[in-house]
Amino acid sequence: MKTRLYIIAITCLALFSSCSDFLTSELKVEYTSSNYYTTPEAATMAVTGIYNSLYGSNTLWVFGDVASDDAVKGGNAGDQADINAINDFTASSDNGFINTFWQSSYETIARANNVIAYVNPMNIDVTLRNRLVGEAKFLRAYAYFNLVNIYGKVPLKLQPQLTSETINVGLSEVSAVYAQIEKDLNEAIAVLPVSYDTETGRVTQGAAYGLLAKAELYQQKYTECLTNIQALENLHKYNLLKNYANLFKAGAEDSVEVIFGIRYINSPAVILGNSLNVWFAPATEGGYYFNAPTQNYVDAFVDKTTDGNDDPRLDASIGRDGKPWFNNTTFSSSWSEATGYLVKKYDETMPVGSTKSQSTIPYNAIRYADILLMKAEALNEIGGTDAVTNAAIEVDKVRGRAGLAPTTATTQVTMRTVIQNERRKELGFEFHRFFDLMRWGQATAEAALGTDLKWTAPRFYFPLPQSELDTNKALQ
Repeated sequence: MKTRLYIIAITCLALFSSCSDFLTSELKVEYTSSNYYTTPEAATMAVTGIYNSLYGSNTLWVFGDVASDDAVKGGNAGDQADINAINDFTASSDNGFINTFWQSSYETIARANNVIAYVNPMNIDVTLRNRLVGEAKFLRAYAYFNLVNIYGKVPLKLQPQLTSETINVGLSEVSAVYAQIEKDLNEAIAVLPVSYDTETGRVTQGAAYGLLAKAELYQQKYTECLTNIQALENLHKYNLLKNYANLFKAGAEDSVEVIFGIRYINSPAVILGNSLNVWFAPATEGGYYFNAPTQNYVDAFVDKTTDGNDDPRLDASIGRDGKPWFNNTTFSSSWSEATGYLVKKYDETMPVGSTKSQSTIPYNAIRYADILLMKAEALNEIGGTDAVTNAAIEVDKVRGRAGLAPTTATTQVTMRTVIQNERRKELGFEFHRFFDLMRWGQATAEAALGTDLKWTAPRFYFPLPQSELDTNKALQ
């Protein structure tokens, strides 16, 4: 049986038979960086703690979806005004979601920095040590990738937070942040395994290749992007799952399509589940029905399958009036006050006695369909005699899985439109859309979002959180 790694907090439940006994026991050991990082088990647990911090990255949907043309805030009209401010690009530095995402991301970075600093010199098995440091570097790169795409210039903190100099760090240019992301990922690639016999869920070499290719695509470094996608494909580990809808069910994290995903667990003792289930589900299931899909998103699904049916990705992604929902129910547009639609990808019928916050549906941050569409985009943007033909090969793999006919695009411009539309349909409500619009430029972004976006070259960024402005003395 494989040991699976989940995004969970390290709790007394896992270490002691009774939490109450633990809380009333006399403290016997005071752990510091000098006496904690002494055994392989301690080093491994420290790395697991980095994964645990990814739980806070759930709020990526507010930026990736709600700030895009795919969704509006949803929920009750008066709820969560801070999400509305992000939706209409009026968010200020004291916005709660801007603060929350920043803090959770830097928590991930702080834990990763500690592992890199303290595990590196440990006298343990060198293969294990290098792998653990490689995992930490990947997770640090992942946090910085999200930060730089939401806020732009951010403090590049690479050391344990022990002194004024390491705590109070000024803003780094976007190019410098990307350079560090690339450095971390290249170093991770050199030491991460292709797969794990046990502890599935830890980051792999393929995950590092995938995130590196994505970082390069975002910088329009198309040749480098293709090089790393080719390296990923040479691992012969990934493919498209036959049934698209199965990607969003418990167990999908172990499929051949998921390259890097965040996993969750159903626990009756502590909240370790995927809370997206609560945010997006209808009130009839105890949810808050936020992140409501727009009619504009639905209208993007103009292509029918070769047998004349709707693109199956639409009903796998959202609930529509009169269409099958969960637990043998039919979706009602009345469940979504804002638009008549709700997100389906993270919902599930919960076991008896469980709550919506205990969902085990994974968040698939990088999957193979994304890689194929990235490859098509890079090929098309590089151009050349066979660029459109080669890009079509990759696009048609994704379209073919959905039952659609091959693309008829014959020019770079028409292929660019096809790729952008396929990314929207294939990756809808996986928190990519806003960031795609930003990197495709002002004309594309404003066509989708309107001129209220207040575009400032090179793109729109959200403000730095007030909590950082108040505490980081290196910031003006």
